[in-house]
Order: sequence, then structure tokens, then C-alpha cells
Amino acid sequence: MTLAFTDLNQASVEAIMPIEQACHSHPWNEKLMRSCIGGRYFGAVAKLNNKIIGFYIADNVVGDSTLMDICVAPEQQGNGYGKALLNQYLSHAKKLDCLTLFLEVRSSNISAQMLYINHGYVETGRRTGYYPKAIGYEDAIIMRKNLG
Repeated sequence: MTLAFTDLNQASVEAIMPIEQACHSHPWNEKLMRSCIGGRYFGAVAKLNNKIIGFYIADNVVGDSTLMDICVAPEQQGNGYGKALLNQYLSHAKKLDCLTLFLEVRSSNISAQMLYINHGYVETGRRTGYYPKAIGYEDAIIMRKNLG
């Protein structure tokens, strides 16, 4: 089983939407997903045996990049594919000469926080009540990684 990456494009959106919906309690809609392809945005899909199992979307603004969304299909989680997607993002951001990387993660998502910490991200702040939940809201932890 070989993991391969291809650039995220408009044709990928239909295939990644079920993954987006399965991974998030409040997923992006298709219109928002499509608006984050091209221009300042970049991303990739991860394919296992030619089947899309994950993706990421990021932006690049004057040397700063924000990882906006990263998902691995629930049935494929725990196999290192999230780490592989994050490494693909880091590699792509370096090629774009990004110097500083940012992301926001739910305060309850400890496994994602550990993944980011293990890749050199540090917590720099918190957005109170940023993410909607079934009842109420939860904080977002802001993280940063310097490449320069």
C-alpha cells in the first residue's frame, strides 16, 4: 500500500467532502471548500491505492501560511497518514518560501495538538469560544512554527 499525494483542485472537492463531513462536527460546505482552491490557497489530497483518504488546505500570504483544514478519513486514522499529510504541507510551504506557519486547533483535540507539537509548533494564544460544539462553544489554541 503506497500513499501518494496530488494537488488539491476543483475536481477533488466532491471526493473530499465525505471526509470533511465525517471528521468535523461543523464541517465546511462545498461552496467554502471550492473557494479555498487556487490563488493564495494550496493543498493536497492523500491517496492510498488510488482512493482519497485525506487532504489539507492552506494559504500563503506574504511568507506566512495558515493550515486551514487537515483531515484523514476516520477509518484510516491512527496509521500515520495525518503525520504524512502534515509533512507534505510543511514541504509545500517551504517550497513557497513561507517563513512562519500558523494553525488553530480545538482545545479538546489533544491528539492533533500532540502531532503539531511533535512537528515543532508551539502554542502562542487562545481564541475563547471560537469553535461551535453541539452545545455551546470551545476554545481554539493558536499554534505557530517558524521555518526561517
